[in-house]
Amino acid sequence: MPAIPKDATLYLRVLENMEEAVIAIDRQGKIVLYNPAAQICTGLSEKQALGKCYQTLFKNQTKLLELVETALKKSRSLFNHEDLMLVRSTGAPLPVRVSLSPNFDQHGDPDGVILMLRDLTQVRELQEAIRRSETLSMLGTLAAGLAHEIKNPLGGIKGAAQLLNMELPPESTLKEYTSVMTREVDRVNDIIEELLDLERPPSPRLGAVNLGRLLSDIVLLQKESQRPKQVDFQLKLDPSIPAIRADEKLLVRLFLNLIKNAAEAVDHGGQVIICSRIASQFRYNKPGEKPVPLVVIEVKDNGSGITPEQMEHMFTPFYTTKDRGTGLGLAICQKIVSDHGGFLKVESQPGEGTQFSVSLPMLRPKTNQEATS
Repeated sequence: MPAIPKDATLYLRVLENMEEAVIAIDRQGKIVLYNPAAQICTGLSEKQALGKCYQTLFKNQTKLLELVETALKKSRSLFNHEDLMLVRSTGAPLPVRVSLSPNFDQHGDPDGVILMLRDLTQVRELQEAIRRSETLSMLGTLAAGLAHEIKNPLGGIKGAAQLLNMELPPESTLKEYTSVMTREVDRVNDIIEELLDLERPPSPRLGAVNLGRLLSDIVLLQKESQRPKQVDFQLKLDPSIPAIRADEKLLVRLFLNLIKNAAEAVDHGGQVIICSRIASQFRYNKPGEKPVPLVVIEVKDNGSGITPEQMEHMFTPFYTTKDRGTGLGLAICQKIVSDHGGFLKVESQPGEGTQFSVSLPMLRPKTNQEATS
């Protein structure tokens, strides 16, 4: 068997390492090349796809079929400016960007087309994260402007209530009302402080954080608090994940909120699963630093799930489905994740539970010498 030319080996290696799905289709509409990214994108293996007709592979994908057919007939490049949802054999539909280029043989004659699909999942998550951050920033700015005007009268009301309580005789039934006034003033003040957390410039105290230990400690505490409900907590943590550079107190607040919410969402005897893994296919790029993979922590419950209508407002401040709550918990979680350069995603189907995914950059903790330099 003749050796593969060096150039051909290079081309094959480039195709195998491309993030975009590359699918070559000959003039008869048969698939003749199918790179690894195409297998991940479509959920079909190379063996399942090679030699098959593109109409079979993309059946019921009307728009995509029209684009491929046009490119084959006219031998010209096409680019779809609208995102398409690629229906896959396994998993949820995938948002993709489509481009097609004619493929010519060594004589310059049309020999089919090259279909390229780019997964836009991460792009959409980034767009959504930016949108949420902008909303929270606007709310935080508004809160900062109003806080001073609100907190001063609150202080006066609380002081007057406390003075009145001191003047009343011990047996007076009016003391009950002064206690309510003081308690409600404190509650409103707490809400204002939470709002200000969304606006205050982030000043995280970065250090080495062991996510495995942090999550184990939170689950240990939640097991005790949820013991009457007999919630089944399961930890599936990757022990190879090293310590990351983050603010431990903020991450405790983040994961405590998510795990507590998951436990409250399940019925008696329900299940909450906490997983950690390294998403090596994605990279966090920060100017001046080496690109690093992301660490993904998933908190999944088997509760009743979230309706599409509720999903639309999940991160909206003051929106809550609980009888008691400010509706600021997830908004603050979103800000903590954003301040760490990460992403927060939620997936849910009514009756099938909910999964929150936190993606954080796997940044190496700075040494004492680096921190002081």
